[in-house]
Amino acid sequence: MEFKISKELITKIEYLIKENKEQELHDLLLDIHFADIAEIMDELESHEASYIFNTLDSEKTAEILLELDEDVREKILSNLTPKEIAEELNELSTDDAADIIAELSEEKKEQVISELEDVEHAKDIVDLLRYDEDSAGGLMAKELVKVNENWNVLTCVKEMRAQAENVTRVHSIYVVDDEGRLKGRLSLKDLLTTSTKTPISEIYIPKVDYVKVTTENVEVARIMQKYDLEAIPVVDELGRLVGRITIDDIVDVIKEEADKDYQLAAGISQ
Repeated sequence: MEFKISKELITKIEYLIKENKEQELHDLLLDIHFADIAEIMDELESHEASYIFNTLDSEKTAEILLELDEDVREKILSNLTPKEIAEELNELSTDDAADIIAELSEEKKEQVISELEDVEHAKDIVDLLRYDEDSAGGLMAKELVKVNENWNVLTCVKEMRAQAENVTRVHSIYVVDDEGRLKGRLSLKDLLTTSTKTPISEIYIPKVDYVKVTTENVEVARIMQKYDLEAIPVVDELGRLVGRITIDDIVDVIKEEADKDYQLAAGISQ
């Protein structure tokens, strides 16, 4: 059931903030989804939104940052130190972290990146910032599961376990060659029902839909909708696998295009 934000709830939250009842506010918001908390914060004054943000745990505040209206997020970030922002970004995937860093000034951007604990995470974020935000490169995340065509099933399973620790949800298993070029995809069913000594080259599926880092986001959305894809791999100019885009990443693109079509249709009918 969809959560409804009532006037009574907003009034109660405003009261708790005014009276500095931090623990009561924390308990009230504890079981509310981060997207709904973001909507609540968008309704409040900036100092009230900041109060809520400082009350919650980092696991939730990181996701809230993504859902906030841009002007509210800007005010929240302006009150955080580079180290505090970095701590929030540590909880996010590379694509989401890059989206937030992109909104910062050049000076603060560099400071935040230098505060990131995971060097590989930081390198991936910096790499994503190179791409146009309206391209596949600007949409993609670096977290994915890939295996080498020269491995056998046993090696593949071991490597996948290690890689999966950094991936929230495994949509696909991609197969690459020694140069990192995308060769195909691997069926989880085939992986689980094949002898551990079998080479991956004998069981992977060479046909795989993909986009290039320069592909426009609208085209990415069209391809994913046409072929009903949950995720699509992204390759660079040499065909090397560099990231993946999930359907969640293009929801806003799809919505924007739908809004444009609606406005165009409304204009024609008038």
